[in-house]
Amino acid sequence: MAILIKDITLANSITDVLIEGNKFSKIGKIAKDSVKADKIIDGSNMAILPAFYNLHCHAAMTLLRGFCEDLPLMAWLQKIWKKEATLCADDIYNGTRLAILEMIKSGTVFFADMYWYHKDILRAVEQMNIRCNIGVTFMDSLGEKTISDNFAFLDDYAKYDNELISFAPAPHAIYTCSGNLYKRCYENAIKNNLFLQTHLSETETEVNDCKKTNGNLTPTEYLSSLGILSNKTILSHCVHLTDNDAKILAESNATCVHNPCSNMKLSSGIMNYPLMKANGIKIALGTDGCSSNNNLSMLEEMKMATLLSKVVFQNENGITASEVFDMATVCGATAYGIDGGKIEENKIADCILVDLNNERLTPSWNLIYNMVYSADSSCIDTVICNGKILMEGHHVENEQEIIEKASKFVNR
Repeated sequence: MAILIKDITLANSITDVLIEGNKFSKIGKIAKDSVKADKIIDGSNMAILPAFYNLHCHAAMTLLRGFCEDLPLMAWLQKIWKKEATLCADDIYNGTRLAILEMIKSGTVFFADMYWYHKDILRAVEQMNIRCNIGVTFMDSLGEKTISDNFAFLDDYAKYDNELISFAPAPHAIYTCSGNLYKRCYENAIKNNLFLQTHLSETETEVNDCKKTNGNLTPTEYLSSLGILSNKTILSHCVHLTDNDAKILAESNATCVHNPCSNMKLSSGIMNYPLMKANGIKIALGTDGCSSNNNLSMLEEMKMATLLSKVVFQNENGITASEVFDMATVCGATAYGIDGGKIEENKIADCILVDLNNERLTPSWNLIYNMVYSADSSCIDTVICNGKILMEGHHVENEQEIIEKASKFVNR
């Protein structure tokens, strides 16, 4: 399919953008009759920007939005796990569709998920044509049969025939997974050429307990001792890091995922951005799940990330608007090996079209500043993923049916 976007604003200039297949094939003035476009979009009064990549999410937890509030992490987890035990496969499917709808409406085209009922997550992702790394959750408490079944699932789906979808072993955390289970997950990732997702150093309790039980090693030092840190390891939260932790993470070339809203809500702490930046650690951005955020908007996550860092580390050491925009776009894409996150010829055509007449983008002294500090989802008119339109005129196919089916879970 070919899409021609006419008279669109890109980097303060009005131009045309041609998408052929799944890539930006030409950027510049293009006569309508010089190309065979299946669709022509009038980009007048709109701007084109990279779409967002949400690097940490528990998508189906949309069903638990507002269920359990105002508790620290461990107390919150105990209540959440009990409620999650009531979820069935259809719940996961409908909750994931609701999450994808919310993400598309706020400009996200990729999410790294970590949850249960992986085939039902896959079904939802395929139907809605979004990018996803499906993290297969591992915990020792699941028992050996489920653990073995999960590894078999990864073996079967490692080379799944859908360029938008990939899979990853996702050992939950050091307090739910033994060292042996972590090693098995890493071995599976190496065997199948997969990424590996896990939570790391989310709370002080996690750090202190790890040091008590693992010879005074921090969680980062512990995972390093297991040999599982690499450029294909994705580590979420990374709130409580020592100087040595930062050096280890930088040398491993792993990606750390910043989740400021969740970290604040669960009183987990504040990521030390100056330490991580000084060590050259790769940082991307994620929302976490809806029961600890409580939304999946990368727009809001960007704003919270930069404001929180400024109030704690002062402006000169905080995250700038351009830095956090990169975390939400090109850094996330690069972390998962996606050649996107930029509006350039031959890059993957993942993008959003924003309404420059929206009150939140007016006036537009600097569009990136407005997107980080002012915009909400109402500013986004069109979302394109891999060269396919997922939303146009702020409308997503079947959105009302998706909302109604997800609502039935609470009624039940």
